[in-house]
Amino acid sequence: MSYLNTLIFGIYPYIALAVLFIGSWVRYDHGQFTWKAGSSQMLRKKNMALASGLFHAGILVIFFGHFVGLLTPHWVYEPFITPGQKQVMAIVVGGVAGVACLIGALMLLVRRLTDPRVRASSSFADNMIILLLTLQVALGLLTIFPTLGHLDGGTMLKFSAWAQGILTFQGGSAAHIADVHWLYKLHIFLGLTIFVVFPFTRLVHMFSAPLEYLTRRYQVVRKRA
Repeated sequence: MSYLNTLIFGIYPYIALAVLFIGSWVRYDHGQFTWKAGSSQMLRKKNMALASGLFHAGILVIFFGHFVGLLTPHWVYEPFITPGQKQVMAIVVGGVAGVACLIGALMLLVRRLTDPRVRASSSFADNMIILLLTLQVALGLLTIFPTLGHLDGGTMLKFSAWAQGILTFQGGSAAHIADVHWLYKLHIFLGLTIFVVFPFTRLVHMFSAPLEYLTRRYQVVRKRA
């Protein structure tokens, strides 16, 4: 089990990050025409704004919450907030954002799988990534239950030590989370897997800021007579 823990949480993260950045770079270099969000809103607008709004608002809060929470060293926030208080804040904010994101993701998933026009224009990667994201958000919400059993922040410090250890190439980082609940481990594994498939899906549009929209001319679109 120690070997498996090291393989998944000590070696796999580097494989996932390498595929994420190298794969995205190669796709941008050789397939810029495919570098797009691929919105299907024009095919069916019903509930699209609500579903997309909930999903994107929720996932942005979750992403930056994980980014700041995991990668900020303990000594930076120690004078202002305890690990336990930080964990409670993560439960509340992450829980609200997670529920919003999950509702939006489920609406988008049902829309993509049941609407004939949207389904016909969807690729395997389109269906796969929305399914993976929905499962990942659901898993994240499920981790709240074991977290409620230890509100001292100790487990959160383990995850921070693991993430910071991986990014600073510290050996033995996987040992930090060797004894955490299996739900956390499944959540991390699926998150790393999303990194692996990232360059081959529409998620690459996250790397692009649509700044040209601020300066380009208006496009006139007319309905057919």
